Amino acid sequence: MSNNSILVVGGGFAGITAALEAAEVGHEVYIIETNPYLGGRVAQLKHYFPKMCPPSCGLEIQFQRIKKNPKVKVYTMAEVESVSGTPGNFDVKIRQRPRYINEKCTACGECAKAASTKVESEFEFGMGKRKAAYITHPFAFPQRYVLDKDLCDASELEQIKAACSYDAIDLEDTGKVFDLSVGSVIWATGWKPYDLSNLENLGGGTLANVVSNMQFERLAAPNGPTNGKILRPSDKAEPKRIAFVQCAGSRDQNHLNYCSYICCMASLKHVRYLRDQYPDAQITVYYIDLRTPGRYEKFKALTVNDPKLVLVKGKVAEIVEDSAKNPVVTVENAVTGIKTDEQFDMVVLATGMQPSVAGQQVPAGAPMDEEGFVVGGDEQGFIAAGCAKQPLDVMKSAQSGTGAAMKAIQTVVGR
Repeated sequence: MSNNSILVVGGGFAGITAALEAAEVGHEVYIIETNPYLGGRVAQLKHYFPKMCPPSCGLEIQFQRIKKNPKVKVYTMAEVESVSGTPGNFDVKIRQRPRYINEKCTACGECAKAASTKVESEFEFGMGKRKAAYITHPFAFPQRYVLDKDLCDASELEQIKAACSYDAIDLEDTGKVFDLSVGSVIWATGWKPYDLSNLENLGGGTLANVVSNMQFERLAAPNGPTNGKILRPSDKAEPKRIAFVQCAGSRDQNHLNYCSYICCMASLKHVRYLRDQYPDAQITVYYIDLRTPGRYEKFKALTVNDPKLVLVKGKVAEIVEDSAKNPVVTVENAVTGIKTDEQFDMVVLATGMQPSVAGQQVPAGAPMDEEGFVVGGDEQGFIAAGCAKQPLDVMKSAQSGTGAAMKAIQTVVGR
C-alpha cells in the first residue's frame, strides 16, 4: 500500500507552495529546510516581481496557511541524509542541527543583547554583522532566535542564558536524527548566487565598491545592513555614478553556461531602487542582450525611458579601482567598436543563479545535469520544483511548486 505523505526538501517559495497545495487536499507534508527560517531567497529581497511587493507581503500569507494547517510539519536547520525505498514507500533519514533555543522563545531579543560576539551575517552576504544569538530578519518564520553556540566561550553562554526570562536557552541541545516514511519527494532546494570570487577580472570579492546583485538587494532592503539606504560599502557615501554589469559569470563556458533568466529584470528593478533614492544619479547598464520576457517588457519600457540611464551593449573585460576605491570599468562597445575606461562610484555585478546543490550529490541519486539542476526523476518519485529545476522568477517558481505537488500526489495515489 502506498504512503500518502509527501516530503518537500526546501522551504523557499516553490517548496512552500508545493507543500501547501498538497496539504490542502489532505496529504500529510513534511518541509525540510536547511536555514533557520522559511522563505528562501525571497526573504532577502526588497521587492519581488510581478507586483514589486516586499517579501513579507507574499510570505506572511503562506506562513499563516502553514500555521493553520496541521498537516504541514516544518523542520528547519535540517537536511536529508539518505533516501531509500521505492515510489510510494520511501524511508528518509533527516538530520536536524541544534538550535540551542527552544519553542519557549518569544523573540524578545534579550539573548542577542546579552551576546557580545559578532560575525559576518550570511543573510546579509557579508555586508553586515550578526550576534552569536540572532534572528535573520523581522518576519522570520519560525519567529525564534538561533544561538551559534560554537562562537561563544562559557562566560558569554552563561550571560545569554541568564538574559532569557522564558527558559528558552537550551545549551544541552544536540540536534537529532530521525526517520520519515513518505510516498513521494519534491526537491525544491532553490538557488545560490554565483560565487563572486570566481570573477577575478571583474573585481568580484576583492574590490570594495563592486557588489553582487543580491548584495545590492540587501543594501536596498529596509531591514538590511544600511536600513535601506543604498551606500558605497567602502565609505558609506551616496553613489552618484553607478554601473550594472549583466551576465557576470553567466552565458560563459568558463562559468555558468546558461542564461539565469531573472538577472536583466533584477537590474532594471535596481535602477528603480536607485532612482527613488537618487533622482540625479547617472546609471549605466552594460549588457549582451536585455532579456525581459513576457509581461516584463512593459516594466523594461518604463524603466529605460530615463534620461539619466545609459544602456551600452558590450562585454565588460575588466574592472580595477583607482586610489579613491572608485571602480574603473573597461568595456568595448559592441555597436561602435570603441573601447573605453569608465569610472564609477559603485558597480553591481548581475551574477547568475546557480543551483544550491551544484557540486553535491543529491541523496538517493536524483538525476542532475552538469550544471547541478535536478532533471527528470518523476518516474522514480522525485519531482523537482522551482529553481532546483531551472532559473525562474517568483511567480513561475510558485507555478512550478503547484505542478510538483500535483505530480507528487499522482505518485502516491496512483500506486
